[in-house]
Amino acid sequence: MSKEQTRIYNGDSKVIRFFEDLSAIPRESGNEKAISDYIVRFAEERGCTVSQDQWWNLIIKKPAAKGYEKAPTVIFQGHLDMVCEKNKSTQHDFTKDPIKLKIDGEMMYAQDTTLGADNGIAVAFAMALMDAKDADHPELEILLTTQEETSMAGALNIDVTNLQGRMLINLDSDTEGTLYVSSAGGMSAFHSVPIRWEDKRQASSPYIISVKGLLGGHSGEDIIKQRGNANQLLGRVLDDLRRNGVDYNIAHISGGIKVNAIPREAEAVVYVNEAALTHACERVAVWNGLLQDEFEATDPQIAIELKTYDNTSAALTEKRFSAETKNKVIHSLLLIRSGVFSMNKSIDNLVRSSSNIGSVKTSEAEVVIESLVRSSLRSQLDLALYEMEALAEALGCSFRADHYFPGWPYRPESKLRDTFAEVYLRNYGKPMKIKAIHAGLECGILIEKMPYLDVVSYGPDMYNFHTPEEHFRISSVERTWDYLTSVLREIKE
Repeated sequence: MSKEQTRIYNGDSKVIRFFEDLSAIPRESGNEKAISDYIVRFAEERGCTVSQDQWWNLIIKKPAAKGYEKAPTVIFQGHLDMVCEKNKSTQHDFTKDPIKLKIDGEMMYAQDTTLGADNGIAVAFAMALMDAKDADHPELEILLTTQEETSMAGALNIDVTNLQGRMLINLDSDTEGTLYVSSAGGMSAFHSVPIRWEDKRQASSPYIISVKGLLGGHSGEDIIKQRGNANQLLGRVLDDLRRNGVDYNIAHISGGIKVNAIPREAEAVVYVNEAALTHACERVAVWNGLLQDEFEATDPQIAIELKTYDNTSAALTEKRFSAETKNKVIHSLLLIRSGVFSMNKSIDNLVRSSSNIGSVKTSEAEVVIESLVRSSLRSQLDLALYEMEALAEALGCSFRADHYFPGWPYRPESKLRDTFAEVYLRNYGKPMKIKAIHAGLECGILIEKMPYLDVVSYGPDMYNFHTPEEHFRISSVERTWDYLTSVLREIKE
């Protein structure tokens, strides 16, 4: 920990203490060198062998405990990076500032930013395993990857030649007592609207139209909750103003930060004709009522605002979108599908296919609308992408898709899954839940590289990933450590 930080956790869990240490080190996707180097030093100080590649991926090997020399090697896997989201009013530089932690009851949060429990908890568990001197376990191969939250580039590029394990425990799940055994694949989609600028200096003034107060969430796990998408909703409001005769031009539009987070805020810098301002305010008031009714259960704090430009948002410019560009942007936000497309027919409450308009960004040349499309079926993933490509073509926009990651298929027979279930029943006197998940995990990529792998994913109770409300239950982390070490103790042959 840095000198400026003090510990806020006073319990005995080394996992949580190590997590506090990690929180002092910036680790946004693509900026993992510092955290990777830190773990290298930590592992070598404890006598482990370490391999670090050009992507800052790590493979760390710890010998088997006494009596487990003939046990099968187990791979323990997580990722080093985190999603960096903050409230718009929060001053925080994720490239250098430590995450400020706080405890509320038995929960640990960050102060107005994402916490990084996704997947810092896995890294902290790995550190605790490296540090443990009296734990019974087979030989461990600890695999920590990078850029999971953006492109999964770390897992896609890692060389697994030297990994001997045939069982892999992924610790990128968030529900104690639930074991995940399958996940969705996905791909990023980029819909780009070319901008034709006009220099209009008629009697109009700059204003900000914003959508805020949404809960957001993980674009895979939380998509089934049908929470509002700020980018979509901003498109609806802008379309309504146009349809109701409000004279305005768009100078800039933006929303969301990460494609794998349901956007909580979006805004447009608009020039409104003074004669139309009263009408615009009236329509915004109408939309406040409409959306509060629509999202009463999922986003009760939703708010639409129209306020004078205040120099805190996008840079002001005299240039505005042409009418054609404005219409293309609005049509795109209205027509690009976002939300649940289809449900799994075999597993209750499991989304099969979905998409999330995660970010909208304006540059000098174009407005880029980025979505993350997910599906457990490649055919449905392709269908969604083809539909988006056809829409872009029809609107005179460009389209590309990349950063594909494969799904993780269910395996009918799994000795590792059986061991997890048996130990859980014995330890807690109740059966473990076995589920599939709509979120994307690196397990599918690793299985493509090592088809023989027997894989499960587990984790303690963690909530609201990819939002500033992210938190975990301290007691659950403590129990999960005891449970995982019990599982490792059982793997002898």
